[in-house]
Amino acid sequence: MRSDNVKCGMQQAPHRSLFNALGFTEEEMKKPMVGIVSSYNEIVPGHMNLDKIVNAVKMGVAEAGGVPVVFPAIAVCDGIAMGHVGMKYSLVTRDLIADSTECMALAHQFDALVMVPNCDKNVPGLLMAAARINIPTVFVSGGPMLAGHVGGQKRSLSSMFEAVGANAAGKMSDEEVREYEQKVCPTCGSCSGMYTANSMNCLTEALGMGLQGNGTIPAVYSDRLRLAKHAGMAVMEMYRKDIRPRDIMTKDAILNALTVDMALGCSTNSMLHLPAIAHEVGFDFDISFANSISEKTPNLCHLAPAGPTYMEDLNEAGGVYAVMKELADVGLLNLDCMTVTGKTIGENIKNAVNRNPEVIRPIDNPYSKTGGLAVLKGNLAPDGSVVKRSAVVDEMMVHSGPARVFDCEEDAIAAIKSGKIVAGDVVVIRYEGPKGGPGMREMLNPTSAIVGMGLGSSVALITDGRFSGASRGASIGHVSPEAAVGGPIALVQEGDIISINIPELSIQLEVSDEELAKRKAEWKPKEQKELTGYLKRYAAMVTSGNRGAILDLPKA
Repeated sequence: MRSDNVKCGMQQAPHRSLFNALGFTEEEMKKPMVGIVSSYNEIVPGHMNLDKIVNAVKMGVAEAGGVPVVFPAIAVCDGIAMGHVGMKYSLVTRDLIADSTECMALAHQFDALVMVPNCDKNVPGLLMAAARINIPTVFVSGGPMLAGHVGGQKRSLSSMFEAVGANAAGKMSDEEVREYEQKVCPTCGSCSGMYTANSMNCLTEALGMGLQGNGTIPAVYSDRLRLAKHAGMAVMEMYRKDIRPRDIMTKDAILNALTVDMALGCSTNSMLHLPAIAHEVGFDFDISFANSISEKTPNLCHLAPAGPTYMEDLNEAGGVYAVMKELADVGLLNLDCMTVTGKTIGENIKNAVNRNPEVIRPIDNPYSKTGGLAVLKGNLAPDGSVVKRSAVVDEMMVHSGPARVFDCEEDAIAAIKSGKIVAGDVVVIRYEGPKGGPGMREMLNPTSAIVGMGLGSSVALITDGRFSGASRGASIGHVSPEAAVGGPIALVQEGDIISINIPELSIQLEVSDEELAKRKAEWKPKEQKELTGYLKRYAAMVTSGNRGAILDLPKA
């Protein structure tokens, strides 16, 4: 056992004295020590129930012959952090989570791990850590929130943000907004649509790192507790068979996950996190892969905000396995990839059934013949930009309009809510990239304000920042290179015409090469407030959005 390094031999007598202080028995000293990475906290609605999940995991581990030992991981609620300085501290936690989990696991020589994440950066951060540490590891998330109900219709957090925009436009009263406040988030769990948290939990299942139902079983269902117990049992079986994360998270598995991403219509944030996870296993993930996979992968699901269905509906329809079975039946998945069950993807999904063809469209009747995400390139984004194509209305698939330029999110929101943005405009928000933010803030407030003001079918938004999975409309993010390093988005001037063509995967600034060269020669970096603390270190080390905003040592 790896843990023998801290438990066995005369040299480890001091170590054993410390285990005695923890209350370990001699019998426990002889068993594998399993770290349970608990992301429980009392500030994230998706994490407030994780203490119950952790206890269930502990029972499963103990029943299967291991000794469970809990240690923590941090997590930020992107919804609460949204629209203020707090959002600078969201994406940056992904790498803190990976680093701190690596430190804890290796310092204490655990034999295996069960990761208990749920929301946003917590999931990819722990997947990155799992790849680094490479000891038997199973994931079990806290599960999605049930949808709220307002006026007899299902609603979610994206509806709440859009209600604020509708209120600013005089289309919704303060009392109606108050009703939304009270009803759209009715339970614990990750927000009920196909936002970032649920996207990553579903992709964890598609990668093979979580058991069936990991991405879709609602947080409040007892099935979630049973799943957690089985996760604890599964990791012990992985330990006995020596199945490790890098046996599972291969290049083929990551491309499988990207394929499932296209079918589900996941958050654009997956195009930050999949490259970062791939980097940890030594796979150079180019975001342009998305287009070649999208070209042959139909979009089968329109979950909120793209459509009227929610995670609970996907679960009842057969979940991620049912989606994967649709894809597998036409040869779009590698079925030989290993999973945490000790079986291959093909073996796992063999008997999966699509129970609701309205929620999971059959492969021969998709929402679209191409996938949910697209990477756009052109002179405005030479290294790429990302759009959730499945959440864009038909009339905005091709759009050309004047640039309305803002150097921060707050200025853009003020202009939108005061009626200064009109139909046809292309809102440009820059200096919000990984370095420029720093931290690459999510732009849910401005996208929701655009929709709430009734401009969702006539106004586009382009940014070197990123979007919440709750954003919809012609929202194009991750523009690379970003403004802070002198990317073309830094050179856009008020009134410049920007042309977007999503079917042709292009985004173009209608300005001559000569004029752009002139502007580039005159460009000066935007002055920033003096950074301190972690943000200062992060800004110095972070790479561009097209590389997954991974951290890299500055080149000498």
